[in-house]
Amino acid sequence: MVKLKAAQLKADGRFWLTLDGRNFLGRGRVELLQRIRETGSISKAAKAMKMSYKAAWDAVDAMNAAWQSPLVESGPAGSRLTEDAERLIAAYQHAEAQHTAFMEKLVASL
Repeated sequence: MVKLKAAQLKADGRFWLTLDGRNFLGRGRVELLQRIRETGSISKAAKAMKMSYKAAWDAVDAMNAAWQSPLVESGPAGSRLTEDAERLIAAYQHAEAQHTAFMEKLVASL
């Protein structure tokens, strides 16, 4: 096997959790959920991410529709994450860390 400098070669890949064959949860959606948690607002979360409210709402709506129960609940007092959302964020972060470690190990083996 040929040993290459890591600075020359990099393995890259996006990590997504899929549900029924469709992208369900990725880095951007996790960040959106985290910002909703921080701000209590889909609108404020969207602004913080420099995305349109419609794009944020569409992402939340898609996640809520795909999961067996809502991940974000909205009402007159604002928006909040459900326990399922909190568990999914933690699971995603754990899996993404393993993916990153795998990619680093892959490059090191080249």
